[in-house]
Amino acid sequence: MVQKITNPADLLALQKKAQADIELRSGQKDMRITVHMGTCGIAAGARDVLAYFVTELSRAQVQSVSLQRSGCAGLCDQEPMITLADKAGNEFRYGKMDKDKVREIVDAHVVAGSPVTKYLIQT
Repeated sequence: MVQKITNPADLLALQKKAQADIELRSGQKDMRITVHMGTCGIAAGARDVLAYFVTELSRAQVQSVSLQRSGCAGLCDQEPMITLADKAGNEFRYGKMDKDKVREIVDAHVVAGSPVTKYLIQT
């Protein structure tokens, strides 16, 4: 349901949220999460995964991560899929993502720095 703006404070709150959403997708950060959104990824639920990351990063109050989208990564059987890159240049590919996996990855890998090996794609 859409919340109506009834006063200037509501408008400022909406502006602040919009700015935070834009900041999440831009700027140099300690970590980058890329949601692969080729045709196969979108069909498998990548749009939902992107939305889950926005929600979970906000919940965990993480501001040192940029969230991006890309095309197909060539592993269609692992979609929806993400690539998490840390500031040291290490890349971690997670496959068959869903809401619960997103929450676990945000809490364990993004916040605590410990990759969730059971969801990593072995290439």
